[in-house]
Amino acid sequence: MGAPRFLDQGLFAELAEKAAASPRKRQHHNFHAMEEPCHRMAVGLQPETYIPPHRHLSADKAESLLVLKGRLGLLIFDEDGRVTDKRELVAGGDCIGVDLPPGVFHALVVLDPDSLLFECKAGPYRPVGEGEQPAWAPREGEPGAADYLAWMRSLFV
Repeated sequence: MGAPRFLDQGLFAELAEKAAASPRKRQHHNFHAMEEPCHRMAVGLQPETYIPPHRHLSADKAESLLVLKGRLGLLIFDEDGRVTDKRELVAGGDCIGVDLPPGVFHALVVLDPDSLLFECKAGPYRPVGEGEQPAWAPREGEPGAADYLAWMRSLFV
């Protein structure tokens, strides 16, 4: 049996620093072993990170997201890429998170530097697969990703 692991300001600062130094501008800290059935992680996020629209099609891949520090914009899309809902998720605010059922296209925009997210979903990890990345949005690293991120961010100003 392992020792308790805490989500404290020291972890938050470490993740913010590592996210700022990362080329992807985000950093994960797993509280789970990869073979565990429940994956739990803290994610440090900087505004330059691009989390493209995606969905999880497996029936067991519901996803819970809670903002522990900072502010994120959540976008929900229909099959054609139209925004059907948007919410600001703010640590200590009116809405701090979301529980997403499988099959829902969603994306996140980091609105405050050094934001921190707690994520929980079923394991094991599987890369985003066929039908889970839409044709209407660029993938991370593709041409147009920076412009798409700027457009998503503009929905929250």
